[in-house]
Amino acid sequence: MDAVMYYTYLLQSFHVPGNKELPDSKEVLGKVLLRREFIPDPRGSNMMFAFFAQHFTHQFFKTDQKRGPGFTRGLGHGVDLNHIYGETLVRQPKLYLFKDGKLKYQIIGGEVYPPTVKDTQVEMVYPFHIPENLQFAVWQEVFGLVPGLLMYTTIWLWEHNRVCDILKQEHPEWEDERLFQASRLILIGKTIKIEVEDYLQHLSSHHFKLKFDPELLFNQQLHYQNHIASGFSTLYHWQRLLPDTFNTEVQEYSFNQFLYNSILLEHGLTQIVESFSRQIADWVAGGRNVPMALQAVAITSTDQSRQMKYQSLNRKPYASFEELTGEKEIAAELKTLYSGIDTMELYPGLLVEKPRADAIFGGTLVELRAPFFLNGLKGNPTYSPHYWKPSTFSGVVGFKIINTALTQSLICKNVKGCPVVVVVVVVFFVYFPVLLSIGFCNRV
Repeated sequence: MDAVMYYTYLLQSFHVPGNKELPDSKEVLGKVLLRREFIPDPRGSNMMFAFFAQHFTHQFFKTDQKRGPGFTRGLGHGVDLNHIYGETLVRQPKLYLFKDGKLKYQIIGGEVYPPTVKDTQVEMVYPFHIPENLQFAVWQEVFGLVPGLLMYTTIWLWEHNRVCDILKQEHPEWEDERLFQASRLILIGKTIKIEVEDYLQHLSSHHFKLKFDPELLFNQQLHYQNHIASGFSTLYHWQRLLPDTFNTEVQEYSFNQFLYNSILLEHGLTQIVESFSRQIADWVAGGRNVPMALQAVAITSTDQSRQMKYQSLNRKPYASFEELTGEKEIAAELKTLYSGIDTMELYPGLLVEKPRADAIFGGTLVELRAPFFLNGLKGNPTYSPHYWKPSTFSGVVGFKIINTALTQSLICKNVKGCPVVVVVVVVFFVYFPVLLSIGFCNRV
């Protein structure tokens, strides 16, 4: 089933048996969603995984706050890396160096970082108290919010400019614009390949090595169009992955200390990557795992899901709250909130659903997310057999950069000391359409 069909499915009215009166969303939060204790993911999913998911999905999850949760602003409905290169022709040129195809940067302490808002006049979201020298100008206006997003933005900035140097050496006659566009195509190819062959390896139950080959996924040469459904954005509310505090080698930070913090400069990108690699995430499923600091996000997500009239989660269906949760305590609380299992609404249901064996997600989230995610990848023309070839990516050299891409190599080529951040766990769900999880895990 494609994303358009799922969009129709998710936005149908709440036609379910039982009492149509839903409990207060704050009561739902307090009884079954709010974290009682942090439970580390037994698979070892870490903060590199959590921040990658947040960074990657902001290229197509851009809710139009003025029009409401059912609307997405911008033109990107797939993987086009607008979160790296900018979304509009007004924003993009302000961040381009216009020399050798590169993106703008500044040198701080001998390392490359994004330029500042003052130097680029790029609109960003920063509180008034943040000093000008810490207001970095990047390609998504909210990426200054947490150091994890700025970390990935900086790594991809380094990677783009590194690829530009390789292409410049290979083709010294190429002008700035050609170097830029060729490097962007290569980074799109790297992202797609890493997504399929590296991140999708995480969360699993069958042993085999996944390889990206468009010929295996297409029966025609044309690429697919994609439209982001609001339900897909709802499925990706993974704030419960985050811990209660964030740890570096020398200091522990609360949520309030972490937001808009300059720890990337204070500790250096290498140490931050190493720290986030060691710190384990919470589970997404299982209930009672929303951090106290993010309770407002959970309440808003519940209210917006009701506003858009999503169907009950129990289209699966489950026979009881006990079967849904796999335990009795949260199931008992759900019985006091909802008149029956068939009235279990989608967003809270995704959070309280029991995780799949050896996974941090429940089965409903995995199965619903599959067609959305794959269509997002397939929405870029380079994903199709017609374009996945050396000539699209500036020849053999560019295609080699893509075909040797893995997350570990991305880190090693750009971060001093080559910190180990990823272990590919080659275990998978039984059938391919549910391979939808992006995963980083600790070295074991």
